[in-house]
Amino acid sequence: MAGKSFIAQLRAKPEKREELIALQTELKALVFEHEPGALVYELFQSEEDPDLFQCVATFRDEAAFDTHMHIDFHDRLVPPILACLAEDMSIAFYKSLG
Repeated sequence: MAGKSFIAQLRAKPEKREELIALQTELKALVFEHEPGALVYELFQSEEDPDLFQCVATFRDEAAFDTHMHIDFHDRLVPPILACLAEDMSIAFYKSLG
């Protein structure tokens, strides 16, 4: 069965950049602690543009992704993450192969 992955692009408000990093760091730690079906969850910051981030995640399967989307800490952390953004998040979904 193929896994499910996403790549999300986030542009922080400059004054909210550090808050976004802190929230995403907390989310990452909780994902790895409580979601065994999460294989990858990483946040990358652009070297050229410090307000530009890519969040990359891979889940074992659709069920693991659904767990991620409905787990309590996701519901607590995502609204303040979105409040840190200067524009709407861009997200693309992929089927993990291999």
